[in-house]
Parts: sequence; structure tokens; C-alpha cells
Amino acid sequence: MRDFRREHPHLQVIIVEDGISSNAPHVIDLKNNNCHFILGAKEGDHKFLFNYINEAAARGETTELTANHDEYPNITHCFSFLNDVPINQSNQDIRVNFLEYWELNTQTGKFKHFSWVTDFTVTEEDMFKIMRGGRARWKIENETFNVIKNQGYNFNHNYGLGKKNLSIVFAMLMILAFLVDQTLQLCCSLFGAVWQKAGTKIQLWVDIRSLFKCYKIASMESLFRHLYKGGFEQDLPEYPDD
Repeated sequence: MRDFRREHPHLQVIIVEDGISSNAPHVIDLKNNNCHFILGAKEGDHKFLFNYINEAAARGETTELTANHDEYPNITHCFSFLNDVPINQSNQDIRVNFLEYWELNTQTGKFKHFSWVTDFTVTEEDMFKIMRGGRARWKIENETFNVIKNQGYNFNHNYGLGKKNLSIVFAMLMILAFLVDQTLQLCCSLFGAVWQKAGTKIQLWVDIRSLFKCYKIASMESLFRHLYKGGFEQDLPEYPDD
């Protein structure tokens, strides 16, 4: 964190992390390095904090609100928050602000629950933005880290190989490939159609590699068009018996 601040002394940032990060030493580090934060906090890991919140709620000290949002007409949003609370029993001088959120989809009946600690003062005007900020971590997790680990990019422990620069070269090549694919997803309807036909990215990569092994391909557009139409057609030559 000190290295980050030395290299980017004026950059305004919000650190968004999971529940393992909502501890006193890390919060102190974030504050000392002028970083805003929204950190997950789970009841099983923060019993003192949640007991403190529940007791405050029983005294009527928490703010409880239900809201709807035009962007999500089928979602009921429920909030509870309390500012200036101790992060845990051993570090009651380390104060944070607490936000709890429940989401009910009235159309599907699905229910979700989240809670965070933050250095932002939680208000009725800002609670929705803070909630969206805290949940943004899942979007990054699902659309980036899980994709490059589980959908054919093989971003795993094999990137620890090499004594000098091999692992970083592997990682950079993989990230460049991921960048190209993200660009295609956003800009190329043909890529999207081929991906949808393949069903998964892993299957799409298998289909692409199989054609690369057998055919001379003029362009990626040609490759995608043939994949969409069902593959290349080529008569195999006949050989006489020995």
C-alpha cells in the first residue's frame, strides 16, 4: 500500500474487498494511506460488530429504509445502517460505518443479503451508491478472475514457473488474449454468434484450435464464419493400397 501511494500520491481510490479484509490492521493501513474503502463483513467473522449493531437496532439507533429504483422495477431494496461503530472488540478505537442490505426480487422470489464496513458516512442519499460499490467486487470477480481461471485461459499456478521472466510473459500473453476476446465480445456480433453456438468459451477454443491444426485460414473473420456455418468442407485425397 505504501508503494502504491508513493507511485500514485494524488489518485482518488476506493478499495473494495471481501470479508477477510475487514480487520483492524488493514483498516488502519487503508486510512494511513488515504484510501477510501468498502469491505465485506460477515456475521460469522464479526460477531462483536453484529452484536453491537443488533443491540443498537433494539434501541432504535439504526436507520432502516426500504426503497425502489426505476432501473430495477422488480427489486425491493432494504437498508439498515449505523455510522461510527467499532470494528471489533479488541480495537474499539478503530471506527467504521456499517451498511447492511437485503434484496428481494418480487418476480422470481430470490433473496440476497450483503453487509459492509466503510469509511464513507452512510446516508439515505448515498446508501444505494455505497451498496453498488460494494457489490461491484462480484462483477469483477465473475467477469474477470473466474473467466481467466475457469474458461480456457488457464490462469493458474502454472504462471509461477520460471526463474526470471517466464511467468510474467505467460501472464501478459494471457491477458492480451483476454483483452482481444473482450473487445470481440463488445464489438463483433459474429464472434457473439459463434460463441453462442459453441455454448461455452472452452468449447469455442476447442473448435478454433481444431481448425487451426487442419486448415490454412486467411483471417479470423473467415474462421468465425466457417465455425458459424458448420466448419470447413474438404475432400480427403485417396491413396492406393501399399
